[in-house]
Amino acid sequence: MLLDLGCEVVSIEPNDAMREIGIKRTQGGKIKWVRASGIDTGLENESFDWVTFGSSFNVMDRSLALKETHRILKQGGIFSCMWNHRDLNDPIQEVAEEVILDLIPEYKRGIRREEQRSVIEEYRDLFDEIFYLEKDFYFHQSLENYLLAWKSVKNPYWDLETKEGAELFDRIIYQMRHKLPKEFSIKYTTRIWSAKKI
Repeated sequence: MLLDLGCEVVSIEPNDAMREIGIKRTQGGKIKWVRASGIDTGLENESFDWVTFGSSFNVMDRSLALKETHRILKQGGIFSCMWNHRDLNDPIQEVAEEVILDLIPEYKRGIRREEQRSVIEEYRDLFDEIFYLEKDFYFHQSLENYLLAWKSVKNPYWDLETKEGAELFDRIIYQMRHKLPKEFSIKYTTRIWSAKKI
């Protein structure tokens, strides 16, 4: 979408498989892909107007990420972190939550569901003029794509690198396959926190 608007983009992605998908999807655009992370980008000081974290700010040390963002932003540049959250009151999501809580009674959704303002406010010497945006939308998808999205969720409950985690995830998927329709629309809310570099 940024490329469609004529923006020049540098995309930071530490995961090789994700980066390869991104490269294929953005061929021909003004974009450079870099193998790095949001806490150590390797990019030049004060070289960007906008630094964004899409569904990733929660999987790194947010303090280090804010400091690195401040370093690479131009004066007056904007930091944003965003997530697309499933609406927990959506009927499809209620079934998914029921399945997960049945197998993992102690399940918690983690940092990605928390408000981020207080984290940004801890760095008032780096960022100011915090603002928040929220927008609901419906996304029509197949059950298989929905299950793939769950597979991509990084959390301590089903670490797919371990035998126990993979087995637990297989039980979750088995139940979701038998309780959810083959296609559906599900409600999401995009939430974005932004702030200006001081």
